[in-house]
This record gives sequence, C-alpha cells and structure tokens, in this order.
Amino acid sequence: MIHPTYQFRAIFHGTTVPVLEQVVNFDEARQALLAGNLANFDTPLYQARDLDVGTFKKKLADAIERKNAPPGHFGPEYPLKKGRSSAVGGDWPIDHQILYHDLNNVGMEFQVTEMAKNNIEFNTALSLMRHQLALLQTAISERV
Repeated sequence: MIHPTYQFRAIFHGTTVPVLEQVVNFDEARQALLAGNLANFDTPLYQARDLDVGTFKKKLADAIERKNAPPGHFGPEYPLKKGRSSAVGGDWPIDHQILYHDLNNVGMEFQVTEMAKNNIEFNTALSLMRHQLALLQTAISERV
C-alpha cells in the first residue's frame, strides 16, 4: 500500500507548482537586490548587485528534466531543494554598467528595466500557480 503522503506529493509534483515556487522565490530575492541597487543610486563607491539569471534558469531546466525522468530516478523531494537559498544562489556585482565619477555603477534606467522584467515574470509565475492550485482544488472536490 502506498502511503497517503507520498500519493499527495506525487499528485502535487505532477503539476508545475514546485517549479513555479522556485521561480517566485528567485524573482522575490532578485527584486530585493534590484531595489537595493536603486536605493543606493547616489551612494559613492556602491557597486550594483544582481543574481545570476542564466545559472538559475539552467538549474531549473535540469530540475525539470530530472522531474520528467522515468519513475524511480528521483524521490518525492522538490526538484530543487525547498527554500530560497538553493533556488536563488549567490549574488554578484554587476560589471557591465557605466562607472560614474563617484565610482558608483548603478544605472537607474537599467535597474528599473530589470525590475519591470522581473516583476512581469513574478506575476506570471504567480498567476500560473494560482491556476494550477485551482485545478487541484477542483480535482480534489470532484466538482466542476
């Protein structure tokens, strides 16, 4: 007999919710860093920081690939470890922006553009997550 907790996890992990959770966690942490950059726009010697979006997307793609592997190749755990630290990774200084006379490299236009893109991704992930959870609720309640 299969344990009910395992059955729930199997059903839950059959959706995109765990993947979307990782995207939301990453976007939340990145938005905080970008906001910090804007807050330090006029701080001398401040170096803008960001999260490595490319590495995160690669980790996420690898996790999705593992998730879609035949049964038995991964346990009932999250494809990426649960929690913010595994999905987010470390931040690093941004070196592709203009360096100003006070040695600050925060470009306001760049930061605002990145925040807007990040916000769109965050809202899209939340919307998809809400839809997946509504589908699960419908399936559980057996009502249409």
